Amino acid sequence: MKYLFTSDLHLFHPNIIRYCGRPFPDVQKMKDTIIRNWNTHVKDEDTVFHVGDFFLAKSSEAPDSVRHFQDVRKLLKGNIIFIQGNHDHNIKNQAIIRNCTIRYGGISLFLVHNPEYANQNVAVNLVGHVHEKWTVKILNEHSIAINVGVDVWDFKPVVIDSITNLYNSFRNGNLKVGKFHHPHLTGKVGLCVGYNKDEIC
Repeated sequence: MKYLFTSDLHLFHPNIIRYCGRPFPDVQKMKDTIIRNWNTHVKDEDTVFHVGDFFLAKSSEAPDSVRHFQDVRKLLKGNIIFIQGNHDHNIKNQAIIRNCTIRYGGISLFLVHNPEYANQNVAVNLVGHVHEKWTVKILNEHSIAINVGVDVWDFKPVVIDSITNLYNSFRNGNLKVGKFHHPHLTGKVGLCVGYNKDEIC
């Protein structure tokens, strides 16, 4: 059994393609790709923590989100624990957890959708909400925030070993912050953190 993390799928939200520069021609292709990637990396016995914004709250942009929730959930492998995001209002019976702390391999991980509510007293914060803006931020000498959103992880869940590897690189002083060009955002520049001289975004 594995533990994996992801956020900000925004399924059935056509405008997210334009907002975040997602490399899909339409919302159907985006949904099919995300579901295929999920099921390629997740087995039935795995647990996936989804850190907010599975869909878009019902609106003119995504009017069918709520109606399709159960249909999509049946297609996804694994046991899913939903952390509530700012767009999850209409699936709040599924996303009832605002935040939580888990421990793995002696490391405390705090899960919350919006990084503004990160806990700087915890070693690792797993967040979403910021989409393609950044992958990792150093909060202080003891704490980092890692964006587990699909926009910076090739539209697939992140296995916990990748999270702990990042944290160990931070703890050992091997993280570096620099400029990057996101592969899906032509001409846009942001901040990225790499480790072991490789970029991770």
